[in-house]
Amino acid sequence: MKSIVYTRAGDPSVLTLVDRPVPPVGPGEVRVKVAVSGVNPTDWKARQDSSATVAPGGQVPNQDGAGVVDAVGAGVSGLKDGDRVWVWDAAWQRTDGTAQEYLSLPAAQVVPLPDDASFDVGASLGIPALTAHRALTAHRGAPLQLTPGALSGLTVLVAGGAGAVGHAAIQLAVWAGASVVTTVSSDEKAELCSAAGAQQIINYRRHDVGAELLGQHPKGADIIVEVNLQANAAQDLAVLANSGVITVYAGDPNDVVSLPTRTAMVKNARLQYILTYLTDHDAKMASVRAVNAAVADGAMQVGELAGLPVHRYPLERTADAHRASEAGVVGKILIDVS
Repeated sequence: MKSIVYTRAGDPSVLTLVDRPVPPVGPGEVRVKVAVSGVNPTDWKARQDSSATVAPGGQVPNQDGAGVVDAVGAGVSGLKDGDRVWVWDAAWQRTDGTAQEYLSLPAAQVVPLPDDASFDVGASLGIPALTAHRALTAHRGAPLQLTPGALSGLTVLVAGGAGAVGHAAIQLAVWAGASVVTTVSSDEKAELCSAAGAQQIINYRRHDVGAELLGQHPKGADIIVEVNLQANAAQDLAVLANSGVITVYAGDPNDVVSLPTRTAMVKNARLQYILTYLTDHDAKMASVRAVNAAVADGAMQVGELAGLPVHRYPLERTADAHRASEAGVVGKILIDVS
């Protein structure tokens, strides 16, 4: 089978197309014929990490993907050959990611893809959607697993709503009944967030975010899904509702954030950092179930009309796909595998 591997950390040039044996399927595992692989910043950050040890046989990148069940191991139920599926955390603490034609994974990481959902949708879930779900359920008034109406009465602020996690957070929050506000830096991104379903869109380069948000939501934002706490900490606390939560899923490794203690205390504020790989098991599986339910309801679309433009690459150009992600291309980067 065709695989993309790297044997040392580095820039995208270390990614090489090779031929490898189709992996066996062990007990409790499912082998998937990968149709589409999704690229996320975590994929190229892992590839760049010179402190990480790369296995002698090389590392296949990319955590997310979608395809068709090719084989089912002993002890697996609920999945069969030919089922359309999406996968999550494929390369986390494993040498095989989704940038290859076949992939064997523990059955829990292989999820039936609802009938009306495309492989593009399936490959765009994983890291972004599971991160977004965990962020939205960090509020004390939110359930472990979102359902339609679960966030009714709450206001959600998504910082940088045109990104993949921001896009997923908007869609999930709207599906769960929240009032959704987002910030953007351009008219183009505003149009994308509108297509995703955000009800209030604030261009932070033109307007005062606090004044705009509090003008429509005087009690403030109950949940803030934050992509850049270092830049937005003061603003976030200013617009945070009493007993609200700021959830942080991204940041530079060298970021140091200073928060005014008294301001946070009088609002009974909560600060929740999120690394989706380390979400506890029950919360992770609740996220998987909720995201799949939202997909089945048609709430997690991708593409220009849904607010997340798709940029496609063939498998042999995985290095170019990684370069595009590193360059900050707006939209979802997908690799056609097979």
